Amino acid sequence: MNIPQVLEFIGELVQNNNREWFAENKDRYDTSRRYFEMISTELIREIVKFDPDLAHVEAKDCIFRIYRDTRFSHDKTPYKNHFGVFIAANGGRKSVRGGYYLHLEPGKSFVATGVWCPPPPLLKALRQCVYDNYDELNEIISNPVFTKWFRGFYDEDKLKTVPRGFPSDFPGAELVKLKHYMVEFTLPGEILNSSSFVKEVAGIFKAAYPLNKFLNYTVDETKL
Repeated sequence: MNIPQVLEFIGELVQNNNREWFAENKDRYDTSRRYFEMISTELIREIVKFDPDLAHVEAKDCIFRIYRDTRFSHDKTPYKNHFGVFIAANGGRKSVRGGYYLHLEPGKSFVATGVWCPPPPLLKALRQCVYDNYDELNEIISNPVFTKWFRGFYDEDKLKTVPRGFPSDFPGAELVKLKHYMVEFTLPGEILNSSSFVKEVAGIFKAAYPLNKFLNYTVDETKL
């Protein structure tokens, strides 16, 4: 099994997103799922080498289910169109800490690092941290090791104006408008097809480790 074969299965699932097809191809799903869990486990081992907070994290707690919750959705297709794993301490996929996300989807595979959709008290604390420690954050995101892979923060849902309590002339004003403190990188074919896929992805995550360390200081200090 390899990454292209996993993507091939997902691609076919996208074209046949129904319970009948899934039941007929359950063995293929199980094989793909086991392989994804294996590379997730290997990825955790590689990340622990530079982020010791993940020493006791297990892949089974980090991998998202393939089954969609359709109760409140107009889209009733039963299965997701990707495999995803969020590797983070204190809860794995359910953690509020900054972590490492791998997303496999045909034509849309990517990795991401940071804090996604923090609850309001944490978002407020992170904005305050960015304001109070802007020089430190700017040094992290300006580092050539970081900018080799990442070009700014994910800015969907970003506020149009600086939130109340922060000066509009603050050099990092655009950063306190964010609702997610996450960066992402689209995985090219040469990485997806590489025999050293896990090590290459871990290398990208290592470049973003200083950002996670910066964010998690505030996450761990914030009472939710």
